[in-house]
Amino acid sequence: MLSSTTLLSGYAVLIYMGALFVVVLVSVLAPSRERRADAHKTLGILVRLRRR
Repeated sequence: MLSSTTLLSGYAVLIYMGALFVVVLVSVLAPSRERRADAHKTLGILVRLRRR
């Protein structure tokens, strides 16, 4: 039971880090200013939620 919980937690962390990575890439590489601003706001929300 403990190993499956650990494995599930590990997968959740990988998915979360992957989402952060994609948002960071979009915020840096997006061609339009609006999209970069949206990605920057999303990144702020994700990081703020992580600190709680």
